[in-house]
Amino acid sequence: MKGKGMMAAAMAACMFFFISSFEGPQHDDAKLQVLPLSNASGPESFAFDAAGEGPYTGVSDGRIFKWSPEQHQWTQFAVSSGYMGEECAGSQDKEKEHICGRPLGLEFNNKTGDLFVADAYKGLLKATQDERILKPVVTSAEGGALGFTNSLDIDQNSGVIYFSDSSINFQRRQFMKAIITGDRTGRVMKYDPEEEKVEVLINGLAFANGVALSRDGSFLLIVETTECRILKYKLKEKSVQVLVKLPGFPDNIKRSPRGGYWVAMHSRRKKVVQWALSVSWIRRMIPYLPFDLHKLSELMERWRGGALAMRIGDDGEVLEVLDNRFKFISEVHERNGTLWVGSVLVPFASLYKL
Repeated sequence: MKGKGMMAAAMAACMFFFISSFEGPQHDDAKLQVLPLSNASGPESFAFDAAGEGPYTGVSDGRIFKWSPEQHQWTQFAVSSGYMGEECAGSQDKEKEHICGRPLGLEFNNKTGDLFVADAYKGLLKATQDERILKPVVTSAEGGALGFTNSLDIDQNSGVIYFSDSSINFQRRQFMKAIITGDRTGRVMKYDPEEEKVEVLINGLAFANGVALSRDGSFLLIVETTECRILKYKLKEKSVQVLVKLPGFPDNIKRSPRGGYWVAMHSRRKKVVQWALSVSWIRRMIPYLPFDLHKLSELMERWRGGALAMRIGDDGEVLEVLDNRFKFISEVHERNGTLWVGSVLVPFASLYKL
């Protein structure tokens, strides 16, 4: 009975996140517009092409969709090579993700028109305007395969791509294990398309996630999800420092045209969670408990909500807070006075007017 009691306590401590307020400048209530996806779900990230069209987004069945404002609907733009339409189209089955692919971060090279996509299972992919088939560009680094390609940003002057690999040990459908076990095999890489060369910039990260290049191209901001913090990596000096600790678990980070960066946090992190994740025996035991960690996480997300987004400055200062407007947030992408809000858990994109 003692063992069962300890297990129950560990389950409660590790898997229950309390909701609380975060003090900071808040948005007033505003009307939201919802843009449903047809036979698809989970638009995590957004990108616009050089002509300003879009946004484009990747969904749960492996496809890339484009928003057409004239038709007021999402249309298919690209699929990965070897895409199995009959088996994959419309799928939300996480056990098929390694077959169908799961596009996450995406960005256009504005000079070439090429679309680059970080697919969680297939690596860094590219589709051209003439041939809308996503083909592998980078699938390994330092002799090891990419395990969980997640986010990217592009230096539009040089064409160099910076992207993250969240874990070598765990794939996307095992992301809860990566967080709970404190896995530190995440990394951030640089790909030069001219030289076709990959360089690992940082190793040993606790769930490397969103990546954003500064406006002047001098540094990267890197989301480290498990540690609830943003790292600042100076490219010339090759040095890294903690920019800011956050009140929640961050996902993607995007530059704002008004200055600073939007950071999306899918849930808050309170003292009980900090304690649970700091106790090594709890972290070791949780993955072996008799329940599906991913499904439990989704159920708790739907029950409590409490997603949060913050716009931070170059020095980590809080410029703006978007709080209690959405239950689920993976990314906030600002364009023309509107916030495009994505989530891996819902079958639509949301628009928030500033």
